[in-house]
Parts: sequence; structure tokens; C-alpha cells
Amino acid sequence: MRALRALMMTLLVILTSLVMGCSKQESEGVGKYGMMDDGTPEYAAIQFFNHLYHDQDMEEVLRLSSPKMSRLVRNYHTNSNFQRHVMNLSYDKVELAVDSGNNNVRGQYSDEATVIIFFTGTFHGKKKEDLRTTRLKNINGQWKVHEIEVDKF
Repeated sequence: MRALRALMMTLLVILTSLVMGCSKQESEGVGKYGMMDDGTPEYAAIQFFNHLYHDQDMEEVLRLSSPKMSRLVRNYHTNSNFQRHVMNLSYDKVELAVDSGNNNVRGQYSDEATVIIFFTGTFHGKKKEDLRTTRLKNINGQWKVHEIEVDKF
């Protein structure tokens, strides 16, 4: 009887480890090949815009904003208002990418960063491409979007 119980426990452990080992990862990675480190300003910028264009509420956008940007975001109440009036970029569907050529070497203790984000998508069936320069600040060890600039060109 003990041998049967030990065999059943062994099988249970093996099956559990197989199921856990084969389960799909919960969250999708960000950046090229989904491998962008979540402690970088690029990750914070892409997440900010991802939540701005793909979420219904502003909570995650506010979480990724500096106090200055948070005040601005709250004034517009909804993602679509912020997209239309501040970003001047409305999309039905949009894909985001970080300018990989903008990877300037940052010191370990840098408090500010500039990241360029490419927007590619459609609006009313027409293809739209644009970019925005995003200034971020490191606040308490977390990168927060501080300013968004329109492309100068």
C-alpha cells in the first residue's frame, strides 16, 4: 500500500511539473523580439504609449507619468482626448517601436533620458506614420514620462 501511495505521489509531482513547465508566459515582452528590459527608459516610454493607445482607462498611463505629466493627463480625462489634443495623433490601430539608433550610453545614475517612439497605424483606413520624442525622468528608481515633443521635421 505504501509503494502504491509513493508511486501516486511521484506521478502527481511529475504531472504537476509538466503542466507548469508547459504553461504559456502570462505577459508579452516589449521591444524587438520581446526582450526589452523593464528597467529602461525605452520600456517605460513604450509602455506609456501602449497603455495610452490600447487601454480604456488612464490608470496605467498615470502610473508611468511624472507628476507634471500626470496633471496634464488628468486634464483630458480620457485616452482619446489626450491622443487627439496633446499628441495630435489619433489611430484606429497602431504599432509602436523604439528608435534603436537613439541608444545613447546612459550612466548608471542618470536621472533623465530621451527616447524616440515611432507610430505606425491606420486612421479611417488610411496609413499614418509619425514619431514623438519623449523625455523621461528617473523618479525613485522608476522611469516616468515627463514631456512629449512633436517631431521638428
